[in-house]
Amino acid sequence: MSGPAVPILMYHAVGHRPAKAAYSLSVSPEAFAEQMELLGERGFTPLTTAQLGAAWRGGSKLPERPVLITFDDGYEGVHRHALPALAKHGFASTLFVSTGWLRGPYDGGGALDTMLDWDQVRELAAAGTEIGGHSHTHPQMDQLPDDQLWFETLRCREIVTEELGTRPVSFAYPYGYSSRRVRRTVREAGFAQSLAVGNALAARCQGPYALERVTVQRKTGIEEFERLVEGRSIARDFARDRVLTKGYAMVRRARAAGRKVSRSRV
Repeated sequence: MSGPAVPILMYHAVGHRPAKAAYSLSVSPEAFAEQMELLGERGFTPLTTAQLGAAWRGGSKLPERPVLITFDDGYEGVHRHALPALAKHGFASTLFVSTGWLRGPYDGGGALDTMLDWDQVRELAAAGTEIGGHSHTHPQMDQLPDDQLWFETLRCREIVTEELGTRPVSFAYPYGYSSRRVRRTVREAGFAQSLAVGNALAARCQGPYALERVTVQRKTGIEEFERLVEGRSIARDFARDRVLTKGYAMVRRARAAGRKVSRSRV
């Protein structure tokens, strides 16, 4: 039995004036609060990524209207703006952190906007937010050689474990990019499930390491948001994004093939 398809919402920054690099994938605090109100009014039950993975592995019955609220990277606005809205409704969520982007002893630079510090991450965890991995420096993981791929995966897991005292069990691929090799590495590093993008509803048949999400953006109005969580017109709403994604995927595969040829000649 495959079970119902589940909307997994992918957020990034939440803020009034996010940095230009993070703007299109951000939402305003007012929009986020309105979206959470809609989920509550429609009777959705937010789950963590770990809860969904465990239910699908064990064949447990899900709530009647499950939804996942996920955040990538680790922007400070998740604590400042999203957490109060989540707490108002008692909603669970999952935050996927790029450990080398967060403020603190492992900060290697490269972040697109103001990031969380580890005290804020611990406060989110204490409030019921699952903390998952999102690599260490946020690379395109399918373009990495094996040694760097292992470093990005294991270093992220080690830091989260050290800072929170609990090993993360969920992962999200930076940019949504993965491959069979990347998925195998994430699994062997000890993660039980991982999320891609895809802009489609998640289904058990996708497998635990390729679960798809829908992107919530600055331009996502409340009517479109309702369509996303209800699973209506997703293909239409993301038609242009799919075309661009397929085109870019062809470019990236060509680049990867070129690098393999170059390495073989060395």
